[in-house]
Amino acid sequence: MRPGMVVATVVAALLVVAPLAISQSEVESGKELFARRCGGCHSLDRPIEGPPLRNVYGRRAGSWPDFRYSEALKSSKLTWNEDLLDKWLTDTEAVVPDNDMSFRVASHDERREIIVYLKSLSRGTMSSASGPP
Repeated sequence: MRPGMVVATVVAALLVVAPLAISQSEVESGKELFARRCGGCHSLDRPIEGPPLRNVYGRRAGSWPDFRYSEALKSSKLTWNEDLLDKWLTDTEAVVPDNDMSFRVASHDERREIIVYLKSLSRGTMSSASGPP
């Protein structure tokens, strides 16, 4: 293999692996922010005011069994990923007009840390958490 191809292969591998390298301190910071900013309405494993959020990353929006979502969110056909969660936490109405959640996290850094935490609790990411959808 030519040296240029080796470098390109290494760079490509790093681009794939780097986003997966989430530190435990980022997860802990996100956990604290989740508890403080989101915990009044959401838990991880049972509905409160909002649906449970364990395994939300990769889950279809409005799909938790027996939770009463707005028709707008149920019919949105969205799947939660980093980009969508960031947009959602920035302005829920811009993502799904007429949804039932009116909450915003203004700080990009706080949104990122909350998303890192939620992602760490979801199947196929950092952990093998269990639970519905």
